[in-house]
Amino acid sequence: MSTVESRPLVGTGVNRVDGPRKVTGTAPYPMDFSVPGQAYGALVQSTVAAGRIVRMHTDAAEGAPGVLSVLTHENRPEVGAGPMTALGASPPSPLRNDRIVHHGQHIAFVVAETPEQAVAAARLVHADYDAAEPLLDLRDPRAETLVDPWGTDTARGDAAAALESAEVTVRATYTTADNTNNPLGLFATLAAWEGDTLTVHDTSQWPSMVRATLSAVFGIPESAVRVLVPYVGGGFGAGLRAWPHVILTAMAARLIKRPVKLVLTRPQMFTSIGHRPSGVQWVSIGATREGDLTAVDHRSLSSLSMEETDFEPFSSGSAFAYRCANVVTQDRQARLNVAVPTSMRAPAEAQGNFALESALDELARDLRVDPVELRRRNHTDVDPRNGLPWSEKALLECYEAGARRFGWADRNPEPRSMRDGNWLVGYGMASAWFPYFAQPCAAQATINSDGSALVRSAATDIGTGTYTVMAQLAAGELGLPLDLVRFDLGDSDMPNSMMAGGSGLTGGLGNAVHDACRRLVRSFVELARGDAESPLQGASPDDVECTGGRIHLAGRPDRGESYAAVLARHELSELTANGSSTPPDAEELGMSLAGAYGAKFVEVRVDADLGLIRVARVVSAIDGGRILNEKTARSQIIGGTVGGIGMALLEDTVTDPRTGRIANGTFGDYLVAVNADVPDLDVIFVGEPDRGTATATKGVGEVGLVGIPPAIANAVYHATGKRLRDLPITLDALL
Repeated sequence: MSTVESRPLVGTGVNRVDGPRKVTGTAPYPMDFSVPGQAYGALVQSTVAAGRIVRMHTDAAEGAPGVLSVLTHENRPEVGAGPMTALGASPPSPLRNDRIVHHGQHIAFVVAETPEQAVAAARLVHADYDAAEPLLDLRDPRAETLVDPWGTDTARGDAAAALESAEVTVRATYTTADNTNNPLGLFATLAAWEGDTLTVHDTSQWPSMVRATLSAVFGIPESAVRVLVPYVGGGFGAGLRAWPHVILTAMAARLIKRPVKLVLTRPQMFTSIGHRPSGVQWVSIGATREGDLTAVDHRSLSSLSMEETDFEPFSSGSAFAYRCANVVTQDRQARLNVAVPTSMRAPAEAQGNFALESALDELARDLRVDPVELRRRNHTDVDPRNGLPWSEKALLECYEAGARRFGWADRNPEPRSMRDGNWLVGYGMASAWFPYFAQPCAAQATINSDGSALVRSAATDIGTGTYTVMAQLAAGELGLPLDLVRFDLGDSDMPNSMMAGGSGLTGGLGNAVHDACRRLVRSFVELARGDAESPLQGASPDDVECTGGRIHLAGRPDRGESYAAVLARHELSELTANGSSTPPDAEELGMSLAGAYGAKFVEVRVDADLGLIRVARVVSAIDGGRILNEKTARSQIIGGTVGGIGMALLEDTVTDPRTGRIANGTFGDYLVAVNADVPDLDVIFVGEPDRGTATATKGVGEVGLVGIPPAIANAVYHATGKRLRDLPITLDALL
């Protein structure tokens, strides 16, 4: 059976199918939903970072106008623990005891008739604390340290001996700041019970996980929980957990026997839904004078909250980035009195890549070798961890295409040698990668009597274009025009889906959609092959292809019929098939599954007197496998690039070193890249469709950010001659 077996690298850049709803304001985001009779919740948060609650003062709030309930650790209903997920353990249940582990921790939940009454009453709740000195410094020797918490440390060869004997070495320490995800849409939850059945509207990148969590916490079957997320106002990883405020909202709704709605405030977004962990990294590189790597030693220490987990192995990418016989990677986490860190776009690789690619730039400078050439010399066509060839890797093509488009050959290699008036001009580059990631997925495909198709899965579209690319993929497999295909998502009652995260959804879900559509076509062929009235009588699924809304013999469009005709003759209103996908095994494939790769080229301008930094232009050359939609993929790279600019130059969640309070928890104080910070962004796609999966795709959601921070840092060095190893890079560091 064939649909579109010839796979161009870049698919048609069609407009988003959900675009009209978004631009007309009719797309319903979680905070837009309301139901009759709903009450409103408001959070009360701790004003200390460590210690215990001695006494809660709730009388004034309980007597305030409109108040229906005030939940604290003293009166909250007993609930169960959340399950282990593919991304780690669920957060601990809220209000479980009197212990305080971070500033801004939820200590009470007020429910009232109106949102204004709930907020006003929440201000009346106070606590007496037995406060303790918080641990807030990542390098505080008193902090509990977790060594290799996820079993990701690696070692091959003898890196220590190779460093000792290396002709040239670079040893440097790099730090990255705590960043906060800060999607534009405030996170919201609306919970409604009908008996023991729970319906929740939630800001989530993973409805199936939220359903499983609520099922475990409240002791009801998963079939009794429905989680609805048709649209998400951004997430960047913050929506990959069922956060305590979600549990609190459902808990309160069950208690008062009315629906309850909660919308977080912007300051609460800084303490309630995670953040990129801060970290320090030590990188040592050994090389020959010709620039061949002989040793890489990459170690990290990152922040972790007191009671939770976060998967963030900064150094892991260094195990496979380049050809090198002697490599050590080691990651540790320090428990601090901070809100729980979590995934933020390009988790671990954003930080780890910054350190490694900065160190390589330092090595190139010491060797007086062009930074692109140094990377070419150490390129590897096989996975150094297992010796298997990559399923597809076009990093060399990324270097070539990106350098040509950028004009890298015009670069004078001497620092501080290029000027435009009072602006110092710097060129910098870095490699980028994000490893392959996927989880099992399921999808269902239906063709109706009018010839239209409906495909469904419990995924989410966080702005990446899932609605569109899955409809495109299904249309291609079924041979239907795009306007006859609808893709539905955002409902946990649909077939189970993986999270929208880790750059894995397009591949994992796409392969499930591919499978469902193929099975659906087979079902139609099975109906037709035994039908004397069908032009496809006697045909097997391997004999046909689908084009123009018809199934016909391969190469014989005259020998076929429409889906509608098959259904009508068999008196069926529809035909449905289910499909699934599981991540392939590298050993069985005989090749390592390659994630996305890229080369990033950046021009910066630095005011020679004031130290002001401006990013002038960025070229991103990306190997993303088969690109289903050029427009949405390009948008992903652009969005990631903007996030990389923010990480490099602006974003820093500042915690008061004495109290643990976040000092800049508003958009007025926390700096993100805005239009004035974003230059011309150029994106090139290179390479071939990936051989490792049925749809030949790779995820590009994360790789757009990876490589931008080190490319900017390297460009700043080239412009100024000053090597800065701490993010964000601010003007005071250049004065």
